[in-house]
Order: sequence, then C-alpha cells, then structure tokens
Amino acid sequence: MSPEGSSASSSTPERDSVDVGFARDMSVHHQQAVQMAFLVRDNTDDEDVRRLAFDIINTQANQRGMMLGWLEMWDMPKSTSTPMDWMPDHSTPDDEGPDDEGPDDEGPDDEGSDDEGPDHEGPDHEGMDGMEDTEGGGALMPGMATDEQIEELTAAEGRAAEVLFLQLMIVHHQGGVDMARAAADAASTEEVERLASGMVEAQASEIDLMNDMLEARGA
Repeated sequence: MSPEGSSASSSTPERDSVDVGFARDMSVHHQQAVQMAFLVRDNTDDEDVRRLAFDIINTQANQRGMMLGWLEMWDMPKSTSTPMDWMPDHSTPDDEGPDDEGPDDEGPDDEGSDDEGPDHEGPDHEGMDGMEDTEGGGALMPGMATDEQIEELTAAEGRAAEVLFLQLMIVHHQGGVDMARAAADAASTEEVERLASGMVEAQASEIDLMNDMLEARGA
C-alpha cells in the first residue's frame, strides 16, 4: 500500500497510467467474480455460501460500476487488446488459476451486505470487448478462472459447487489482491489509491474466511 506521504492526486491520469489500466482490468476481474457468485448462489442451498455470494455480488458490482464511471469521466476506453500492461512482472494467463489440489493460503475480503444481491441476468460484457485471450482459455488476468472452470462451476451442484466455487474464488481473490496492491503502490490518483488499498484489506480477509469454509467442508 502507498505510504502516508503519497503524491497521489485527484487529477486526470494519463492513458497509459496504472490508474487507467487498473480500473479497466479490475472491472473485468470483478465481472468474473460476480458471475461465479451468481452461479454458486443458484446451485446451492447452503446459507453461508449464499451469503458470501451475495456479499461478493453487491460489493464487486458496486466497485466495478465505480471504476467504469471513472474511465468514462476520464474519457478513457473501457477495453484493451493488451490487458495487464500496467502491472510490472505480471505472469502469463497460463500460470493462473487453481490446480487440482486447490488454492494455497492467503487471505482476504470484504464484508459486503448480507441482504440480497441483484437478480441474475448473466454477466454483461462491457469492458471486455476487444480484450484478447491469447491463451485461449479465458484467463486474462491474475487468478481468473478459465472458460473450462466456469463451465465446470455452471454444471456443479450442492457441495461440489460450494467447494469448486471456494477454490476458484480464493485464487481469484489472490490475483485481485496482487493487482490491487500494485495499484495502491503506484496510483497517481487518490481515488484509485484509496479503492485499491481497501480491496487489499477486504479481499485478504475474505480469503481467510473462504479457507475456513473449505476446511469445514473437508476440502
């Protein structure tokens, strides 16, 4: 996270800035998290998992709207053919996603609300058009699930859906924490620095929660 003496301001960032790249790429990253949360919400009756799904839907849909709003305010494109150019040492999509043994331990997330989430109308694609999946599997950014993993989650039910969702979302959050930490450290605008710093803390907390939930399910 950025130190107290940060030089971040509220000025309009440059097109190739960390701020613009983070807002654009994290919008897509959040979109997939919301999609996965809707899927598990519909495929299990477990109240704890459904509550977590609602929290993710509400929090990340709200944050995504905020970031897309910034891009519009800054008059910046919401899509790109070169995602993650703003983040140093970004690994390729082929390195991301959970393996068969499940995610490793790192923790995070936010508290969100436990009321209701929005109705499931399926994910929209604003902010994704023009993004190339060079690996062919759908994993554009750190921690994102592949198309095959999303299909598996779509078909899963009950405990199988819960376990797969938790495994995928832990890795997804870990990737999100890495992205948010990089943005918090290098942002030029106060709003991006503030949002990214909050994401690091919130998603780390949620990772801990999901690891506990996996352990409770013997996974």
